[in-house]
Amino acid sequence: MSDPQSFDVARALELARETLCIEASAVTALAERLDERFSRAVTMVLACRGRVVVTGMGKSGHIGRKIAATLASTGTPSLFVHPAEASHGDLGMITTGDVVLAISNSGESEELTAILPLIRRMGVPLIAFTGRPDSTLGRHADVALDTSVSKEACPHNLAPTASTTAQLALGDALAVALLDARGFQADDFARSHPGGALGRKLLTLVSDVMRVGADVPRVEPEATLSDLMREVSAKGLGMTAVVDAADQVLGIFTDGDLRRLIERTGSGDELRRVRASEVMTPHPRTVRPQALAVDAASLMEANRINCVLVVDEAGRLVGALNSNDLMRAKVI
Repeated sequence: MSDPQSFDVARALELARETLCIEASAVTALAERLDERFSRAVTMVLACRGRVVVTGMGKSGHIGRKIAATLASTGTPSLFVHPAEASHGDLGMITTGDVVLAISNSGESEELTAILPLIRRMGVPLIAFTGRPDSTLGRHADVALDTSVSKEACPHNLAPTASTTAQLALGDALAVALLDARGFQADDFARSHPGGALGRKLLTLVSDVMRVGADVPRVEPEATLSDLMREVSAKGLGMTAVVDAADQVLGIFTDGDLRRLIERTGSGDELRRVRASEVMTPHPRTVRPQALAVDAASLMEANRINCVLVVDEAGRLVGALNSNDLMRAKVI
C-alpha cells in the first residue's frame, strides 16, 4: 500500500477529470449509435403484459438493480433477478407475460448464458445491453443494444467504469422513452414516492394544510379599524379577509395595509371613522382547496405575499394559509 504522505494531489485531479471525460465520451458515442433497435426495445416493453425482469452479474447486476428501480418508479413494473439464483429456483419469477432485460458487457457471463436457453424456451422476449452484440447474449436476444466503449476509465482498462456508465445511461434513456410513451406525469411519479419530499410536494393539497372555520380571520365590510386590528391579532395570520353576508370574498386587509394607513392618515379621529370596505385591497389572490399546496407556495412567492385566501368555486371563503403552514407541512 502506498504511503498517504506521498499522495499526489495534482495526479488525482488529472485522473478524475480524465475519468469524467472518458465516461462522457462513452455516453456521447452511445447516443450517436442509437437506431431503430432502441425503438423496437421500447415497443417490446410497451406491449409487455407483465413486468420487465432485469438480470446481470457483477457490476452489470448492480446497474441492473438501479435500472429496475428506475423503471418501476416511472410507470413500468420491473424487478431484478440475479442470474445465479435464477438457476436455483428464481427463474420461476419470470412468467410468459414478461420481458427480460439482460445486461453483460462481455455477453458471456456463465451464470447469465446458462439461463438464456430456458428464457428462449419460455418464449419471453429478450432485450440485451451488451458491449459485444455478436456474443452469446447478443445472438440470443430479440434486440441487442450495443453498449460497447472504446476504453474503460480505469488506467489499466480493466475495472468496469465507462462500460457501466453507458449501461446506466441507456437504462435511463429507456425509462424516459417509456414514461413519455405512457403519458406518465408528475402526479403519477408522486404516487410511487409518497414518503419523500417530492411526494409531499406533489401530493399535498391546499385543503390538507389550510386553516378552516373559526381559525380563518374574517370581517364584514362595515367593520371598524378596531375590529380589523382585533381580528388580525387574534388569528395570527397577519391579515383578515373582508367578506359579505354570504362569505363572498370582497377583499383582504393586512399588517402592511395597516402601517400604510397610519402613515397616510395619522389622525385618530379619521382612523376611528374608517371602515373595512374603504381600506381593504379588493380582488385578492386566492386558491382553491383542491389545488396543490406547492402551487399555493409558488403563488405567494411570485406575488411576494405571505398568506393567501382559499375560496370555493362560488368565491366563498373556506380557508386560509400562510408560508408557515406550508413550512410545517414540509412543502417548502
